[in-house]
Amino acid sequence: MNRNEQFVITVNRELGSGGRTVGEKLAAMLGVDYYDKALVKALQKKYRLTVAEIERLKGRKHNWWADFKRALAIGEKTRQAQYYQVAMGDMPDLLTTDEMFESEKEILKGIAENESCVIAGRSGFFVFKDHPNHLSILIQAPMEQRLARVMTKQQLFREEAEKVIADVDKMRENYVNKYTKTSRYDTRNYDLVINMAGLTEDDAVALIMDYIKRSEKK
Repeated sequence: MNRNEQFVITVNRELGSGGRTVGEKLAAMLGVDYYDKALVKALQKKYRLTVAEIERLKGRKHNWWADFKRALAIGEKTRQAQYYQVAMGDMPDLLTTDEMFESEKEILKGIAENESCVIAGRSGFFVFKDHPNHLSILIQAPMEQRLARVMTKQQLFREEAEKVIADVDKMRENYVNKYTKTSRYDTRNYDLVINMAGLTEDDAVALIMDYIKRSEKK
C-alpha cells in the first residue's frame, strides 16, 4: 500500500477483539476518516440510499459522496460516535437483503473513490479486492480475551457473552459466505492477520504502520 496515493484500508474483526478501536486509532494515525457498518446502515435507512438512488446521485455529480458527506457533516465528530453493538436477542443481519448488500457495496465504493479511508465491515475485503491501493486486515483474539471485553462493554454475564459472540460469529460468517462465496476466516482474503493475544490496540496499530512502511519500500 502506498500512502502517497489514495488508499483504502479494510478491517475485518472478531467481536470483542478490539478491532474497532484499532481501526479508529489507525485512521487517526493516518489522518483519514473511519467508517463502519453502523454508519452505512444508518445512511441506507435514513436516506434510502438504494442502488438506483446512488446511481442517480452519481449521474448528477462525479463526487457525489464528497458532497453528501459535507451535507451530513460526516467526519471527525461523527466517526467516533459510530458504534455498532449487538444486544441480546438482536439479530439485525438476518434482515439483510440482496438490495441492501448491493447498496452497501456502492456506498463503500463511493467513499473510497473520493478519499483515502479506513473501513470496518464484513465485506470490505471483497468489495475492494481489485482496488489498486488496498490493504486488507483481519483482527482476531483468543476467546477468553473476547469474552472479557464483551462482558465489560455490554455488562453481560459470561453465559450471555458466550451467546452473543456465538450468534455474531455465525451471522457474520453466514453473511460473508452468502455474498462473497468465501469464509471470513480464510486468511487468503487478507494481507495482514493480527492476533491480539498480549497486544494492546496501540501495539496493533504500530504493527500495521510498520507493515505499511515496509510495503512502501518494496
